[in-house]
Order: sequence, then C-alpha cells, then structure tokens
Amino acid sequence: MLEPPVAPRRIHVREHHGHRFEDPYEWLRDKNDPEVIAYLEAENAYAEARTEHLAGLRSQIYDEIKSRTQETAASVAVGSGPWWYYTRMVEGGSYGVFARSPRSPGSPRPDLSAGGPVAGEQVLLDADALGSQHEYFAMGAFSVSADHGTLAYSIDVTGDERFALVIVDLTTGEVRDDTIRDVGYGAELTTDGSVVYVTRVNDAWRPHEVWRYAVGAGGPGELVMREDDERFWLGLGSSRDDRFIQIGLSSKITSEHWLLDASDPAATPRCVTPRRDGVEYDVEVAGERLLIVHNADNPESDLAWAPLSATSEQDWQPLLQSAPGERFQSVDAFDSVAVLSLRSQGLTALRVLHRDDSAAGGWRVGEDLTFDEDLYTVGLGDNPESDTTQVLVSYESFITPRTVLEVDVLGGAREQLWQMPVLGDYEPSTYVQRRLWATAPDGTKVPVSLVTAAGAAPDGSHPGILVGYGSYESSSDPYFSIARLSLLERGVVYAVAHVRGGGEMGREWYEQGKTLQKRNTFSDFIAAAELLIKDGWVAPDRLAANGGSAGGLLIGAVANLAPDLFRVIEADVPFVDPLTTILDPSLPLTVMEWEEWGDPLHDPEVYEYMRSYAPYENIQKRSYPAILATTSLNDTRVYFVEPAKWVAALRATATNDPETRPILLRTEMVAGHGGRSGRYAMWEQIAWEWAFILDQLGATERVVDVPDAS
Repeated sequence: MLEPPVAPRRIHVREHHGHRFEDPYEWLRDKNDPEVIAYLEAENAYAEARTEHLAGLRSQIYDEIKSRTQETAASVAVGSGPWWYYTRMVEGGSYGVFARSPRSPGSPRPDLSAGGPVAGEQVLLDADALGSQHEYFAMGAFSVSADHGTLAYSIDVTGDERFALVIVDLTTGEVRDDTIRDVGYGAELTTDGSVVYVTRVNDAWRPHEVWRYAVGAGGPGELVMREDDERFWLGLGSSRDDRFIQIGLSSKITSEHWLLDASDPAATPRCVTPRRDGVEYDVEVAGERLLIVHNADNPESDLAWAPLSATSEQDWQPLLQSAPGERFQSVDAFDSVAVLSLRSQGLTALRVLHRDDSAAGGWRVGEDLTFDEDLYTVGLGDNPESDTTQVLVSYESFITPRTVLEVDVLGGAREQLWQMPVLGDYEPSTYVQRRLWATAPDGTKVPVSLVTAAGAAPDGSHPGILVGYGSYESSSDPYFSIARLSLLERGVVYAVAHVRGGGEMGREWYEQGKTLQKRNTFSDFIAAAELLIKDGWVAPDRLAANGGSAGGLLIGAVANLAPDLFRVIEADVPFVDPLTTILDPSLPLTVMEWEEWGDPLHDPEVYEYMRSYAPYENIQKRSYPAILATTSLNDTRVYFVEPAKWVAALRATATNDPETRPILLRTEMVAGHGGRSGRYAMWEQIAWEWAFILDQLGATERVVDVPDAS
C-alpha cells in the first residue's frame, strides 16, 4: 500500500492566558529549511501517486475548458482622450497584450472581434512575452499618465506580492526607469508623467508608506506619507477627471482619504476627513464637489456631498439614505450623472443620480437598472472619462456569460458590446439557477444559490458541491464560469452558501459572522448543507465542500463540526491555524486582522473563543471526509505552514482509510496566494483539483446532454 509522508513531531509550546498548547508541527514554518522543502516535495509526490489514476480525467477536464474558450479574443475598447485602450488575448499566450489605437471625435469603437491587431495599433506591453520568461508572473500596477505619454507597470515573479516597477516613454518605447523595486500594488503618475507615486510594503507585507520618485532621476525618492498604525493599509488611485491622485487608508472598520494635485509634482496631500474609529467612507470627485458614501450615521451607509475643499466631517451634507434591505457601497461621478453601487435584497444593484442644481445637494435620484434574471451580478465597467452619459456596465449570472453593456443613463437605451464567447454552441437554457433558504440554528434564514442541469430533479441522487467564504464582508455573488460547465455536465449540483460574515445581506450580516459571533459562519454553512440533503438536491453521501483562504477556515471548522455531512473537502490556501497566526503581531497582516477576528493576544475571551473553533486545534480521532489542501510556498497572506500542519495533524489523528478517503497536500513551489499564474496553468490546476473531487463523488462521467464542445 502507498504510504503517505509522516512529518516528524517536534514539540513547540505556545502559552497564553493560562493555556498551554503543544504544537508538534510548527517547525514546518521555515521555508528556507531544506527539510521543510523536502517534506513538501514528498507530499507533492504522494499526492501525484495517490491520484495517478485520475490523469485521464484531468486531461479531459482541461481539454473541455480549453475547447470552450476562445483563446484569441479581446476586451471591449475603452475610450480615453485620443486613444482607444484594450487588451488582446492570443492563442498560446497566458497574460495578454495591452494595446491602444487612435481615436478621433465621433469615431466608432474599433472592431476587435477577430482578436488581432487593428489599424494604427500601438502595443503598450506584451505581457505574454514578458511572462513567458518566468515560472510565475503577475501584474500589479498598469497606469498611463493623463497626457497619454508615459506608462507605469509593475510585476511580481515569485508570488510574494512585492513588485518591481517599470516606466516606459510611450512616444519612443524606451524604458525611462526600472530602478524602483519592492513596491506594493498601486502606482500613479502625475499628469505629465514626470513623477510616480508608489506604496512601500513593510516586513509584515503591509503597504504603510507613499513615496514619490522623479522618473528617470535615479534618486532615493521622497517619503510623502507614513502610516504607523498597524491596523491600516495604504492604497493609491486617481480621480476620473485626472485632477487628483487619491490616497486611501483603511482598516477593517475605519477609513481616511487624502487628495493630492496630480499636476503639481511637489504637491502636499490634503485630508478630506480625519479618521474616526468605526467610520468608513469613500470619496468620489464630482466637479467642484465630493460625493461621499459613509456609515457615520447608518451601518448600511448613506450618501453625502461636500465641497471639493472639504477637510472635516462637518463639511458633509446628506444626499440619500439607504432604505431597509439596502447597503450603499460606492459611487461613481460623471459630468451630468452619478451611479451608486449598492446591494439590494441580497443582490448587487446600480442606481442612477442626475445632476440637478435645483435639487437638494445638486443631485436628483433616478432609477435602478433592472434585469430579467432572478440571480445576477451587475457593476460598472471601466469608464475612465467623466464627460459621458454612455457608461459601460458589466453583467453576468451563473448561466449568462459575462457581458459588457453600454447604457445610456439618461435615456435608458442599452447596447450589448461584448459577451464572453463560449465555444461549442453553449445554450443557457441547458441549466437553471435558483435561490433556496436554509434555516440556521438561531432561526436566521440563510440564502443558498444553486445552479443545476435544467432537468435535474430533487430526487436525492445527485452529486453536489457547496462553496462558502463568509469573512471581511466579502460577497459570493453569482458569476459565470466556463470551467464550472465541466462539473455541471457531470450532473453536479453547484451551490453557494451566502453565510454570515460575508456582505450579501448587508452590514449586519457581516457583523453577525465576525469576532465573537464567528461560529455563525460555520453553523450557517452546515444548515445549507443539511438543506441540500433534506430537500433532495444532493445525495447524502455525495456532497463536497470547497472554500479558500478565510473560506478555508470555514471549511476546516465545518470538517470538525460536521464531518459526516461531506464525502470530500477541498480547501484552497486555507486559513486553518488562525490562533497561531493572530497571536503573532510579527506575522504579515496580523494586527490588521484583530478587527476581523478579535485580539486573542490581549483578550482571554477572544483567545478561548478562537480556540473553540480553530480547525488545527480541534481535530478529532474519527473518520473525516477525503481532504485535498492546496497551498503555495510564497503565499504571504496565508502561509503554507497552515495547511501543511493541518494535513500532518489530520493524518496523525483521523481514522480515515487512506485508500478510500485520502488526505492530501499539494503545494505550488513557485506561486502566491492566488495559485499558479497564466490561464493555461490555472486550467491545469483547476482540472487537477476537480478531478479529485469528482472521483470522490463518483461523478467522473458526463451525463448531461450538452452540445459537443469540440
């Protein structure tokens, strides 16, 4: 029989608040230790050997994804000044070609349907050529100066989210500067491209400083702002009218915004409103006013306006209050209209406001955009210009491929500019999406989204996958996936549990699933699984669970609380050792996380509460579902050591038959939090993981009558 690797036990003691925890696998934390690397490689070899029989299924799933994907394609061209900007994907390329073509007043949008270059095209960045030189490749910033003469882009080639910046003269194509390294995601150029602003990341991987550099000067740069409070993360952006560079600081519950004149290379930033603990606000420049979405008076947020010169919350004037069942999220301003992004009754929505000097605050509330489907996701697309009433809107559902609409927000007319091609005569009517409601132990109704083959009946026979996240007020909204079709056509019922801790049902929904109420997230998910079984949507012995990152914490906790509900669990980069991590302020992002999980270092009640659900510390001597944990060696958000320790402890404690319910760890040795880079490598990773799940569910054969994708 094939034997799994066995991690040596080397006791490390953790003592807090009178509690002693002996951790035998903490030694796995050091990725520079050759023994750790050897152990991870042994786990990879074991995972490959244990799933060797699935090689054909993996190839089949990969081929299905590839055959349904139009590999040579392009995005919708977006107009900005004298250019149309767009990205082209080329068959065989993984990262795309960033390009632009000339634009004149009244000229039609270029036809990119063939996917190839168009007349007058200028390639700004061939990311395919650049990325092919590296095993891992990710883009951070991609910013063009307001005068369209300079490009700043940044790349990460390890997965650790520290980027190298490159600045290019778009007139000559020459590199103006490539000396600025170890920066965060954002980069913004002054109007003329002479100065670039970047964020710097500290040892805890927190963007904590804003620096500016004279492009090409080769100097040390100038510190513009430093944030010493470990709870806050710095970010950069720019106003739609290009007048301002925006600096945003945010913790999990508090925010602060600064504006900086983009035309002045030596400008001093101005604070719009000093932070106040517990108050979050977003700022949108709207001509000579600011539009502000804030929760100063209402946890579900309201909309206010303020003069452009605002420096205090006293300058805010009320404009629109959220109604029951609504959660305001952000606002985008154009010259004559604004579009409010919100959540309404659990779904995303867009509300139009019209500039009207006779109305209070200068804006008159208009209508919400409406759509025919019961479940969908809608949001603003890329709209870089303020002088327009024709805005791009992105729309999709579980069964409608991602679509870009041009909407006349004054007249209401819509034109479909693009829809994700799905090769093989995909027919949305082949599948059905629906919303169910589970009842949590405390009586709360929990929404569950479902997509199935059209003919699937709740007869208790189907394999199923239940997905969840439930943290940071992040919502698991409906989206279309070509790859998911490979599950659906094998008869899998695909379900999403919109558990508390997420943001689907508003701010209170989030508050009820964090800190000392975190266990609601887990009981909501269990209730959703029980509903799927009770109502016959899945067979009792054919249900899988999947979650990643903080969703991996959810999955790990549920594995301990209700292992008999699931046949197989897949946990992607799972946060399964939360107590060890959140107790150590020296680790990346820990102090920031205290507002999400609580502070177990200083609060014994939080310590005991987290200890009660931490997946790694609550493993039982009993049979577990088959488990696949995936991670990446260079992940800076959830260290690889967490799933590595979890798998080692499961193997040492659980009573699983390794032949029928294996426990596997798979580590990407050159990747970060998002896994492998490049679309083909990502398809391979998806195929590997889904083959494992489908095999455990006994759902390896295609059973749904769908058009041939070849």
